[in-house]
Amino acid sequence: MHTGFTKEEFEAFKAIGRDGPIHMLNLVRVREMADYPDGRRATGAEAYAAYGRDSAPVLERVGGRIVWRGSMEFMLIGPRDEQWDYCFIAEYPSQQAFIDMIYDAEYRRAMVHRQAGCSDSRLIRMMPQDAGANFAE
Repeated sequence: MHTGFTKEEFEAFKAIGRDGPIHMLNLVRVREMADYPDGRRATGAEAYAAYGRDSAPVLERVGGRIVWRGSMEFMLIGPRDEQWDYCFIAEYPSQQAFIDMIYDAEYRRAMVHRQAGCSDSRLIRMMPQDAGANFAE
């Protein structure tokens, strides 16, 4: 399961160094019951909601925003066990804005809820492009 990144992965992310906005595709599966280190009780959905609530001011402060979100209905192509509870794209004005968020003390406190509530996730960095006339342009 994937719920965080390694130092090496973060260094590779930072090495891209492209100017301009970035989009981060988030696919998240939550636990039935959150797994807090201090033993507090909450569902995974409650913990992830606390992460969203507590990290929102930091996202706004660095100039980020949610540009798309949707509810997964059915996996037509792909493994049937890859069901995602939350699907969204966060936009950041720059790579540095995302990095600043990761190092922000308030964000790090909010991450406790994400780690407690999340059982698996994907976080995919993307370069925004114009929609174009078709998907291959």
